[in-house]
Amino acid sequence: MLGSNKGPVLVVAPHPDDETLGAGGFLLRARAEGHPIHWLIVTTITTDDGWPEEKVARREREITEVTDAFGFEKVHRLSFPAANLDQVKTSELVQSIGAVVRGVAPATLLLPHRGDAHSDHRVVHDASIACVKWFRYPSVKWALVYETLSETDISARRDDAFRPEVFVDVTDYIEEKLKILSIFGDEIQAYPFPRSLTAVKSLSQIRGAASGSTAAEAFMILRAHL
Repeated sequence: MLGSNKGPVLVVAPHPDDETLGAGGFLLRARAEGHPIHWLIVTTITTDDGWPEEKVARREREITEVTDAFGFEKVHRLSFPAANLDQVKTSELVQSIGAVVRGVAPATLLLPHRGDAHSDHRVVHDASIACVKWFRYPSVKWALVYETLSETDISARRDDAFRPEVFVDVTDYIEEKLKILSIFGDEIQAYPFPRSLTAVKSLSQIRGAASGSTAAEAFMILRAHL
């Protein structure tokens, strides 16, 4: 998929489920092709921040199940508060994300789209973009931006729209992606809710039709070192 380089893949997710929605097929294919895959979760929910105890416990179970289903080499959790990520100092986010990138030394880095409707995605993108600098993070050969249904597709940022540039054939992995996505419980609802199995599969078919495959995921390129 990404040439002969079998280096690690690191996906940066503002919240659990973003990685599966945007790059679940990519991750499954990468693992099957011999790439260690890593999951960086930037935010967390806690009872101290007002989240119900049952919701917090369920989220922990979901993360464990999804980790096992993907076969992640490691899950990296920064545990910034989900309720007010935009109040965290950018320098603190940059330092925390950068430390994980240095530790993993990924060949491929997957980031959320800056124009997404959810401000957390913009904040995480802006903090992660520093890790695309080759002279600071030389391991990163590919830096790609994924799209997230219910966020990327409803953005009002017309000057920062998602423009699909790279299509990854995930035909062999779309059903497994959908199965993993269903683990996220109340985050996944019935169609026409955008985070529904039907909508996710439909998007994969649209991206597939644009690139000559049955199912695909689309990405924007931040960096490609060939």
